[in-house]
Amino acid sequence: MSKQVDLLQGTLDMLILKAVSLGGLHGYGILLRLQQLTGGRLQIQQGSLYPALYRLERKGLITAEWGESDNRRKAKFYKLSASGRRQLEAETARWNDFSSVVAGVLGAVQGES
Repeated sequence: MSKQVDLLQGTLDMLILKAVSLGGLHGYGILLRLQQLTGGRLQIQQGSLYPALYRLERKGLITAEWGESDNRRKAKFYKLSASGRRQLEAETARWNDFSSVVAGVLGAVQGES
């Protein structure tokens, strides 16, 4: 049985950028892609996703255009911009550095320094 992972504050934008970097998607498609990539352990609420998408679009990190979804409904499709790709690379490097530091702390044993 897999446990759902709580999303750490500040990581949603990075995860959205990564999902969109794998190919343009509409909002619900982004939710599905993140669920797929995490084996269903990450559940993002639409009330968190859409404000983040608007914020990323306003910052120029993603672009959007209207199109038709698989179920023939009008939907906004998002793509990663060049500045979004640079931001994703920088955030990924910071996240990897941070997680390495945390892993070092968690792996510490008494008597080591």
